[in-house]
Amino acid sequence: MGRKKSSPFAARNGPATTMKKIAIIGAGSWGTALAIVLGQSTRAHHISLWVHSTDVAQTLLARRVNEIYLPGFTLPKEIEISQHFAAAVDGADYVLGVMPSAHAAGVYGGLLAHLRPEIPIISATKGIETGKLLRMSEVIRETVGARFSPQVAVLSGPSFAREVAHDDPTALVIASEDCALAAQIQEELSGPSLRLYTNNDVAGVEFGGAFKNVIALTAGVAQGLGLGHSSQAALITRGLAEMGRLGVRLGAQAETFVGLAGLGDLVLTCTGELSRNRAVGVELGRGRKLGEILAATRMVAEGVGTTSAVWTLARRLAISMPITEQIYAVLYEDRPPRDAMRELMSRPLKNE
Repeated sequence: MGRKKSSPFAARNGPATTMKKIAIIGAGSWGTALAIVLGQSTRAHHISLWVHSTDVAQTLLARRVNEIYLPGFTLPKEIEISQHFAAAVDGADYVLGVMPSAHAAGVYGGLLAHLRPEIPIISATKGIETGKLLRMSEVIRETVGARFSPQVAVLSGPSFAREVAHDDPTALVIASEDCALAAQIQEELSGPSLRLYTNNDVAGVEFGGAFKNVIALTAGVAQGLGLGHSSQAALITRGLAEMGRLGVRLGAQAETFVGLAGLGDLVLTCTGELSRNRAVGVELGRGRKLGEILAATRMVAEGVGTTSAVWTLARRLAISMPITEQIYAVLYEDRPPRDAMRELMSRPLKNE
């Protein structure tokens, strides 16, 4: 089970004088990990966890362990488990959205009747909505904006759910166009093992968190093909260049991509054994078909949908993104992974 341990990170202030309720919407691995780490924080948050799946909810209520998405870690008994939006959000000071990007619009739509303008909404979903090609903060503004103008922030950065739940020191970014809101959330969520940095580049933080999954799929393909660290380092580096090219055209700040939400998350997701997007890529490289890989797990590999969204954006803006083009062809056009890698290496030579 998860255990508490000493950490070189420390919250900047002492415990909050009043307990704040955080409603976490989504009980996958990341939502569950955030519930654990925030529930055990020195700030003594009151945590409610909204669960979509009945079998997950029943297991959490009976055994306090998310056996499907995050086995081996016990939720503190104080954390409330609910399948009802009204109960989860009632009295909340913050709403933390951790649902898959494909379901974000529907979930926020379901929450709409229970939200209040004074409750900040923090998105911790790393993906792009594939229909309208919206970032998650844009999904929130479009959906919640039907009733009121929401206060929005996004949480991103290099993090694996199991390591966060295990209290491994983790540094993340909280981004908002409202700098005071970002600072407020930074103080509230930071703790002994969780250190938050503020940023006002919402577009850059969200795009970095989404696009890194595209490159992680490709890095996984390289490993699955038996290629070594040199090949993967090249993909990571040139992937960072693609991230910056498209991100800046979409309004992001270039410097964001060399920070935690860009390079930090990119390196972790491309090289870490716990990366589900990298794992999907490895299986593709070994010759398995995408449908077969995805059917074997309930985990969501956000990079699959994000690849389609990024490919569409790149074509719309006429931006050269060769890595994205090749992994798109592998995922959606059944191109053999080895042919995709060969195509990358045979492109015309150019200056870096």
